[in-house]
Amino acid sequence: MRIDRLSRLYDDPGPFASVLVDVSRDSEDAGHQLDLRIRALREQLLEEGAPTAVVEDLGNRLDEVVHQPAPVSRQLVATERGVLLDEVVHARFDDQYARWDALPDVTRWIALEDGTVPFVLAVVDHEGGDVATYRSDVPGPELQESAGGETFHESKARGTGLSHIRMQNVVENVWKRNAQEVADLVTSHVSRGHRLVLLAGDPKSRSQVHSMLADLQGAEVMELESGSRAEDGGEEALLAAVREAVHTYVVAQRLDVAHVLQDRLGRDDAVATGTADVLDAMVRGQVETVLIDPDRLADSTLTVQDHPGLSLGAVGAPDASVRADLALVAAAAVTGADVAVAGSGVLRGSPAAALLRWDQPSPGSS
Repeated sequence: MRIDRLSRLYDDPGPFASVLVDVSRDSEDAGHQLDLRIRALREQLLEEGAPTAVVEDLGNRLDEVVHQPAPVSRQLVATERGVLLDEVVHARFDDQYARWDALPDVTRWIALEDGTVPFVLAVVDHEGGDVATYRSDVPGPELQESAGGETFHESKARGTGLSHIRMQNVVENVWKRNAQEVADLVTSHVSRGHRLVLLAGDPKSRSQVHSMLADLQGAEVMELESGSRAEDGGEEALLAAVREAVHTYVVAQRLDVAHVLQDRLGRDDAVATGTADVLDAMVRGQVETVLIDPDRLADSTLTVQDHPGLSLGAVGAPDASVRADLALVAAAAVTGADVAVAGSGVLRGSPAAALLRWDQPSPGSS
């Protein structure tokens, strides 16, 4: 996943208060239970030395009701300059945490986001389409719009003669303009970070919109066999098709990364393994994607000064040792690398690996 929106965290020198807490309100005593969780988080931060003003900022933010369906948790990061990150995640975290540390603790949030897909669903016919944006972890749409809508009331009936041909051309052009409006709206959403486009509805209109998206960059386009703009358009079948398509996309993306890693490991080309080697590649600006095993990395620490030139942004080089996962995420955000979560099997037992932008031959190699 791209972690661009985390980069601003590292413009702040810290220290950072990081909180991950379940804020669901789907039970009779949910409000009371949430108050207890927030109180425990406040106490934990104060015990670890967080300033009272920072703790109050976070507490006030957590007191705000999140009007989204459960399960819902929040990841927040704050410093003495204010709240820098406030993200909603649709999952329960029984092991909530609050930490005051030299680096932000957002690894678990990244692990969840890595499997979450922002996508566009366009249900089309010859009059245009209904276009909605979704996140795969939320059941309802974030935004719904309609595109097209131009109609020509003469049907495409069989006929002969020049007048009939002209009418057919007019109708075809109306349909084409409607399809183009749908394609333009879809393209605008992709430019804002949606990585998957699902097309449903009338087969001919679907194909027409798909062809108009042939040069689309940054997203994969898939056609679904279910769905219609009509009120009785088989909504359950469409939802099932959407779920299957999103699952297929996530699995394919992870397999692609795993296959690239295994291929490069086999050729010993443009790849780094192990925390130390990955960080040294970060120093050289080589890392395109860092793959992490969050659980294993969280159990190890490192000293930033052992990697001269390693940039963690305005944080600098903390004197004390830091958790390895926090350092890798910080270095990735600062250097513009992507982050992907992988298991020990994919990483061949290593806690971290990296796909590099170029190979760095070892000294003495030809």
